Amino acid sequence: MTGGPAPQPAPPPPRRAGADRLIALFLFGVVAFNPPLLRVFGAGDTLFGLPLLYVYALGVWGGVIALSAVLLERRGR
Repeated sequence: MTGGPAPQPAPPPPRRAGADRLIALFLFGVVAFNPPLLRVFGAGDTLFGLPLLYVYALGVWGGVIALSAVLLERRGR
């Protein structure tokens, strides 16, 4: 009682490159705000009179937000 070959399961849908980039951006944010790296910038130096830790944290935070906005905008098209 052979009815032929068994049906193959459908292949998973291909992941879009945008999803991979968002995952990479998330991992970058995790590494950038890791305490050992924050200690490097929290040494007490200043940049234009502002603590270097604040400049670093706000710069990276703003960069991650800007990059995520660009990636999500491209993904929506």
